Amino acid sequence: MSDTVQFGPRIEPGGGVTFRLWAPQAQTVDVVIDERVIPLEGRPEGWFRAFVPEARAGTRYRFRIDGELLIPDPASSYQPEDVAGPSEVVDHDIFPWQSVPWRGRRWHETVCLELHVGTFTEAGTFRAVIERLNHVVAMGFTAIELMPVAEFPGRWNWGYDGVLLYAPDSAYGTPDDLRALIDAAHARGLMVFLDVVYNHFGPEGNYLGVYAPTVFTADVQTPWGAAIDYTLPQMRSFAIENALHWLEHYRFDGLRLDAVHAIARRGEPSVLETLSRAVGALSERENRFIHLVLENDDNAAALLDPRTDPPSGRYRAQWNDDYHHAFHVILTGERQGYYGDYADRPHAALARILSTGFAYQGEASPHRDGALRGEPSGHLPATAFVSFLQNHDQIGNRARGERLDVLAAPEAVEAALAITLLAPMPPMMFMGEEWGSRRPFPFFCDFSGDLAEAVRQGRRREFADAYAHEEDGAVPDPLSEATFRMAKLDWDARDQPGHRRRLDLVRELLELRARFITPRLDDTEHGHNRATHVGTAVVAQWQLAGGRLVLVTNLGPEPARAPLAPAATAIWGGAADDILTPWAVHWGWREE
Repeated sequence: MSDTVQFGPRIEPGGGVTFRLWAPQAQTVDVVIDERVIPLEGRPEGWFRAFVPEARAGTRYRFRIDGELLIPDPASSYQPEDVAGPSEVVDHDIFPWQSVPWRGRRWHETVCLELHVGTFTEAGTFRAVIERLNHVVAMGFTAIELMPVAEFPGRWNWGYDGVLLYAPDSAYGTPDDLRALIDAAHARGLMVFLDVVYNHFGPEGNYLGVYAPTVFTADVQTPWGAAIDYTLPQMRSFAIENALHWLEHYRFDGLRLDAVHAIARRGEPSVLETLSRAVGALSERENRFIHLVLENDDNAAALLDPRTDPPSGRYRAQWNDDYHHAFHVILTGERQGYYGDYADRPHAALARILSTGFAYQGEASPHRDGALRGEPSGHLPATAFVSFLQNHDQIGNRARGERLDVLAAPEAVEAALAITLLAPMPPMMFMGEEWGSRRPFPFFCDFSGDLAEAVRQGRRREFADAYAHEEDGAVPDPLSEATFRMAKLDWDARDQPGHRRRLDLVRELLELRARFITPRLDDTEHGHNRATHVGTAVVAQWQLAGGRLVLVTNLGPEPARAPLAPAATAIWGGAADDILTPWAVHWGWREE
């Protein structure tokens, strides 16, 4: 990494380590190694530094603020004793990479499986994930995406309470264990994406407010408290260096940025633009494909550009919540919360999504008290929108963490999968979805003391109705080890007949996607897509390389008359009749 990097310890070429900390409110800073206390020299703009010649990779250390407060390094590379323990110096340049050269894969080839390291396997480690990669490849996925792995407090966590953003959590293994996972994935042709969180820090183990309180803005609030102020050059550098840290030191193929709508938009250029440009420069310098993806409730189409390589200042794609929400209403009939925005005309919303990207492109959102949401997205190609029927949020943010197969009929879910996995948009599934797992994925964490009780009571308030109408214990306690363990995948269930049938369906669809759809996406035109609906019947068509992809479907439990569709050769589901059976899906191709 460049010598301009400011955060974290630096192993010097001639030996020894330079320790660095930005602590603008501190009067003195020491580095504590074993029982030895070494003062850091104050530098301009709140920086402190010290060179320790005897330090090396493996040295454990803490910083001491003003002679009293012992803290880990906020840019620690490893925390072998959890967030409150000492940090460990890591040499990022000695791992024996085997999958060299690896340039990655082009974005339009993406078929992603999202997973949580701690519950993907019984062991819950980076190394254990390697044991299941052959399954991932055999199913037809081309990428895995890890939920956040940055160091969090306690033994288990979703990952969105990370406080030491440079350190892979020690519960999952060492930094080299994570590198081994990525190396093994690359050897199998799999991309590896990482979910990163730059909109907040977790509530336990974050000391920034003590020695750098201006990091947080009192006048801009997020769901997690005061927003991070990225007009501060140091905090902007902290986030950008963090992104480059994961991409360079661990060779991730891309990042998914969590809830960027909660990042305070201050300063020009925005931190999102600056981060994208820095990653683009890395991509060009290393001559490999790197993909940045957003979660953004604002539906900001202006941030997206899946074609330019690298998309300087912009992002490949966005997780398309509109797609999920419209389909969820169609499949389950639920209308609560944000589903209310789609409840009256879900098939019309889906038709708009299939043809032009977002359902909300500047219209008023009743769920958001009439606020206008989104920007026009019809000019973007389908590859700008990641489609999914389930993800960690949409399962885990329910009171009991139920998966879709618990809530909807099998034939309905299979129809939705046949659309999701063959439509031009890059598809994503959540771990276990490929065999129709019914294992819940509830929210879990391992806080202690007053914070633990506050989380528990907050969960009860959020889902008061569920608690009021269920027997005691029916809604999982987020602090219980049993809740964490019930989320672990049921791999043995794959051998049961119903799950085996689902596996066969997903594999068949992804084989067809790889053979017929993906090769036609590279030069996909945009602005020539159309969709219409009559009742529960939907017809959609996309202009791809060499012709037009046509979908005719009935997303409802009763027969429906098909809207007029262009003549096409059937490629999946047979030829469409005028009257469509319930949950029928027909895909066709028209040469042009």
